Amino acid sequence: MTIRETFLAEAAKRILITDGAFGTEIQNWKLSEADYAGSLGLAKDQKGNNDILALTKPEVPETIHRAYFEAGADIAETNTFSANRISQADYAAEGLVREINLESARLARRIADEYQAKDGRPRFVAGAVGPTNKTLSLSPDVNDPGFREIDFDYLKDVYREQINALLEGGADFILIETVFDTLNAKAGIMAVLEAGDALGRDVPIMLSMTLTDLSGRNLSGHTVEAFWHAVRHARPVTIGLNCSFGAEQLRPHVRTLSQICDTLIMVYPNAGLPNELGEYDEAPYTTAGLVGEWAQAGQVNVLGGCCGSTPAHIKAIADGVAGLAPRAVPMPPIVTRLAGLEPMTMAA
Repeated sequence: MTIRETFLAEAAKRILITDGAFGTEIQNWKLSEADYAGSLGLAKDQKGNNDILALTKPEVPETIHRAYFEAGADIAETNTFSANRISQADYAAEGLVREINLESARLARRIADEYQAKDGRPRFVAGAVGPTNKTLSLSPDVNDPGFREIDFDYLKDVYREQINALLEGGADFILIETVFDTLNAKAGIMAVLEAGDALGRDVPIMLSMTLTDLSGRNLSGHTVEAFWHAVRHARPVTIGLNCSFGAEQLRPHVRTLSQICDTLIMVYPNAGLPNELGEYDEAPYTTAGLVGEWAQAGQVNVLGGCCGSTPAHIKAIADGVAGLAPRAVPMPPIVTRLAGLEPMTMAA
């Protein structure tokens, strides 16, 4: 069986669990700049460069991966959200992009395989690809709406460099997550498709949009339905939502996706909204209860947590949905579906 077939087979049996936040878990370690920097001798301050810990303090991401697997996770997301040339340039670490992704994927793969060997239950590794701090759809200069800091081909190449290393390190899927700009996501999709062609195999894609306002749009202005129409051609193994406002505000948008998408739905929201100190107060049982409503309604196939979630949140979610049937994937009628900022469906 291919990895896509194996994943779909497991998802047909039960609601699968992806892991939780890395950034807020890393913050709990109270690392110093020297911990981040190690002996790499980089020219800039490394404090906050979570991705580089795969090279300088790998016991940190390893401990976090293990905690999530112990909590019941089926999927480990690599600690590579910002491990791309654009984001790493802020730390003068762009020359280490391949090494960071390679070691992060190897680390997650080793631990996933270890847990699978213990009980025979398949564990999966999703190579996490974040949006970068650039946008293809919007100008950063209010006085020049047509200006773009980067173009599509450049961003595609940036993603391709990261994706190649993640796949070499053992990632099963590429997770293009926290999509605030649909065009950025399409550059990522192109990079995955090219990487798969070069390897001569199917590389399954996971796509996860983030909403920036309560009307249900991302920063580039797309509704969840328009986003689906814009990316459906990539045949993602999962599509869904992450980050955003927390589970309670995502309810109508999860319902919309669950009704229209002929693939698996994966949702991993923040543990509520941060308080005035930037900390997350939502208790594990609260998050689990909220996402459990989607499971009980037959709207999801994969659940997990984003910012502020902990292994305790993932355990509460896993325990709460145990025994519940996964969402049945619908077969929408075959019609022409187009997307601008709003969806457009042409009559058959």
